[in-house]
Amino acid sequence: MRTELHIPSDLKFLNVAETWLLGTLEVEIGDQADWSRQSSRLRLALVEAYSNVVRHAHRDQPTLPVILRLELRNRDFALEIWDHGIGYDLSTYLAPSPEAMQEHGYGWLILNRLMDRVEYQLQVNGRNCLKLEASFPD
Repeated sequence: MRTELHIPSDLKFLNVAETWLLGTLEVEIGDQADWSRQSSRLRLALVEAYSNVVRHAHRDQPTLPVILRLELRNRDFALEIWDHGIGYDLSTYLAPSPEAMQEHGYGWLILNRLMDRVEYQLQVNGRNCLKLEASFPD
């Protein structure tokens, strides 16, 4: 199963994105997953990814769409978040340390803890793609 959502770069649409993602997966997976646990994990990953696009990649450009693509095969899913921003060079990323009391830089760490695989492609046909992959446990 594949589906796609084009959504404005505005945090007021976050609930629309959440409803689309969780609703689609729940329809496809049904009662084969613990939705109380899985929906929290997926919601947090989506909030982190979508809000970063709105606040950083598309800052002050709410007319630029964010494209969300979802693919589900059996119990494995991939969510792609596409943006039109400048992009982020991951080679400059420094993981936050607890003693540093950093305000930023936790998103990449959070996404990698929540998902089985996180991949970021910079400037693919003029856009950037954050791909989040995971499997629903049995």
